[in-house]
Amino acid sequence: MNEMPRDGGPATCVRVLLAEDQGMMRGALALLLGMEDDIEVVAQVSRGDAIVEAALLHRPDVALLDIELPGASGLDAAAELREQAPDCRVLILTTFGRPGYLRRAMEAGAAGFLVKDGPVEDLAVAIRRVLTGETVVDPALAAAALSAGRNPLTARECDVLKASVDGATVADIAGRLHLSESTVRNYLSSAIGKTGTRNRAEAVREARQQGWL
Repeated sequence: MNEMPRDGGPATCVRVLLAEDQGMMRGALALLLGMEDDIEVVAQVSRGDAIVEAALLHRPDVALLDIELPGASGLDAAAELREQAPDCRVLILTTFGRPGYLRRAMEAGAAGFLVKDGPVEDLAVAIRRVLTGETVVDPALAAAALSAGRNPLTARECDVLKASVDGATVADIAGRLHLSESTVRNYLSSAIGKTGTRNRAEAVREARQQGWL
């Protein structure tokens, strides 16, 4: 699609970047949003590590991001966009309506957070609302996030749990994160205690369920 110059004035059409790894879902969203008179999908990507480059190239008004993407998560991309494309508003659209994800999205600078089971009309309205400066959050998820409290895990504890998701040994984790094996064991023990679980596999599962990883 040819790039049109932008003069900084009000856009007649909301330019949207769509990041979704499932091709069928991505195509359906692009088709449905394209049927709106005032919305144009100017870029589609399937990987999280392609989001910022696409945003800098196509200059969307709104980036519609899934969370779980190959290469980088939508949450990581949202934080990068805040630094490199601050005029682009971020709207997270995910299957996983987890309180921890909502908190992390807001901390990353996202302007909205919706789950995928809503009608496309609501999505189009949310895109317009975030463009005007509003914050749009699924009401049920917002209430759940308030009741769930903050993530009790430190950044390093999260790193160690993430590094252990594929069944890696303590030695493997230590090598990946450049830590001693005793330090890894301490982090794992602390994370297990904070999640109220019995072992690291359960700790990873609980942390993912809460949206902390």
